Amino acid sequence: MLIERIEANIENIEKEEIIRRHIEKVYLDSDHLVKRIQRVTTDHGREIGIRLKDPRDLVAGDVLYMDEKNMIVVDVVADDLLVISPSSLKEMGTIAHQLGNRHLPAQFEDNEMMVQYDYLVEELLKDLAIPYKREDRKVKQAFRHIGHSHGS
Repeated sequence: MLIERIEANIENIEKEEIIRRHIEKVYLDSDHLVKRIQRVTTDHGREIGIRLKDPRDLVAGDVLYMDEKNMIVVDVVADDLLVISPSSLKEMGTIAHQLGNRHLPAQFEDNEMMVQYDYLVEELLKDLAIPYKREDRKVKQAFRHIGHSHGS
């Protein structure tokens, strides 16, 4: 089976439509969400080729295939993350500045900042006494580096 476009995202499909279908999942590492061409295997052992025509990243919950009885959905394997919970605007500004200088991609959920685990960042958080925890957590999208140059 070759997938060339995303049907929908499961969050935008009526619950009744989901319940009546058999769901297979494709589990991807978050860094594979940016790959437009890849070969994957569902949790039921079905091999699928993905070659997306649209220049977009995959997102957790994307429906790769759907018919009257079946649905194949993208899920994401949990990442090893540092979940940062600054207790003040000053702490948030301090850590955001420090991580920005390192060009470290971050994601935000509620009042938490998430970055992929790095022992140097963990040491920095300890040194700055900024509240954090290390945990395995699923993210909906890939951590993306933003292209930027300090030169002129």
